[in-house]
Amino acid sequence: MRLIKSFGYALNGLKIAVKEQVNLTIHICVTVIVVMAGIYIEITTTEWVLLVLTIGLVISLELVNTAIEYLVDLVTPERNPLAGKVKDIAAASVLVSSVMAVIVGLFIFSKYIF
Repeated sequence: MRLIKSFGYALNGLKIAVKEQVNLTIHICVTVIVVMAGIYIEITTTEWVLLVLTIGLVISLELVNTAIEYLVDLVTPERNPLAGKVKDIAAASVLVSSVMAVIVGLFIFSKYIF
């Protein structure tokens, strides 16, 4: 029963993030496009593993970034330079993982495209 409740809380968090965070919706749309492209060009199992891990990393970090933003806003609703740094650093983790995902995608798809 606890496990089911835990999944329920996690799914609720995902639903909230999708409804309230445009960036997460963008990541999900890009994921759908990349997965469709992977199916169409029949990438290898190893390439699928790399894509799934990379996509999972980006989406996970976007969720963590969102949670950090909400927590910072809860703790200090007024403008605070340190709170801004916390948010910027959390956002940087999403940026770094997104750049990595693009690089992985280029490695995988370039041999099929060029």
